[in-house]
Amino acid sequence: MSDMAIELNAPRTGSTKPGQAETLSKSLAGLMRKQPDVTDRIFFTEQLALMLETGMALHEALKAFCTLDIKPELRTIIESLMHDVEEGKTFSAALNRHVAFFSGAYINLVAAAENGGFLGRVLIELKEMDEKRERLKSTVVSAMVYPVFLILFSLGVVVFVLVFVFPKFTDLFARIADQLPGSTKVLMAASDVLINYWWLVAGVLLLLAVVGHYWLKTERGIQTMDKLKLSVFMIKDIFVQLYLVQSMRLMAMSMSNGVSVMDTLDACREVVRNNVFNRFIAGLQVHVEKGAGFSTGFEEAAFIPATVKQMIRTGDDTGNLPQVMSRIADYYERELEKKLELFARLVEPIMLLVMGGVVGLIVSSLILPIFKLSRAVG
Repeated sequence: MSDMAIELNAPRTGSTKPGQAETLSKSLAGLMRKQPDVTDRIFFTEQLALMLETGMALHEALKAFCTLDIKPELRTIIESLMHDVEEGKTFSAALNRHVAFFSGAYINLVAAAENGGFLGRVLIELKEMDEKRERLKSTVVSAMVYPVFLILFSLGVVVFVLVFVFPKFTDLFARIADQLPGSTKVLMAASDVLINYWWLVAGVLLLLAVVGHYWLKTERGIQTMDKLKLSVFMIKDIFVQLYLVQSMRLMAMSMSNGVSVMDTLDACREVVRNNVFNRFIAGLQVHVEKGAGFSTGFEEAAFIPATVKQMIRTGDDTGNLPQVMSRIADYYERELEKKLELFARLVEPIMLLVMGGVVGLIVSSLILPIFKLSRAVG
């Protein structure tokens, strides 16, 4: 991929030579191909674990994998792994050449499993962890899709009425302009703006979208959004539970399989995409280096639930921290699924009430002036 980037960004002067054109077309074709994703990693991990369980050697399993009907991009990665293993490199070292596909946590766990001689078991655990993460992600996305659809549908209805319905009453309402309700005057003005200055409205919305998009990518924008996720009512609970599920499951799995605590915490910072939570993880690393244990770092985090702090303290005292973290992850995964389901159930009637209120406002803004006109005529 780096070669493609160099070719596409290389300066070109004059006409393109045949060889350059062919290289460019291949590069563009490569960019258009779908790259391996988490589902491909789950498939690879599960199949490799199955092959190892049957008694196949690692290099033989990788060679057999290349005979399967898989994506060309995934085949390229597996062939690279096979060659590295055949040359005498460890499997984790081979994986480390493909960090865009295999996370740091994945590589660290494989390295620990190689040293302990339980690679097959760890691969199954990695597969299950990826599956749970994808299932949780799917649950979150599903809970958000319907509210977003209702909001867009409501906006579409309002725009349709303002652009195609209100203009038909403009001349009629002009006769009683002084007697029109305030809501009717506002909606008529909005209708006029949308019809006559739609290009300006579209331009402003596009500008706001572009500015917002780039602002969210700045350090300040990222910091602001990360703070909001862990401070806004209701949203805070969802994100705290999400981050706890992600980090606790990874910590439990890594520590129970012999990965060092510092490597485990580094991997957690890769998995959780929130700067505020990652500062909490960094604080844990400082406490661990000083020999203070996990519980001290958890006590200092205001957004961590009190029950979690108590359970971590108990795990620290009894030496069962991985088991405790696994229980925390399982518990909050169930709680998060319940909360998202409840959120989806609550959003539907709330959005319907909002849509009903908007429709009622529009209808009343049309009907009241018509009643006034009918009385004047009568």
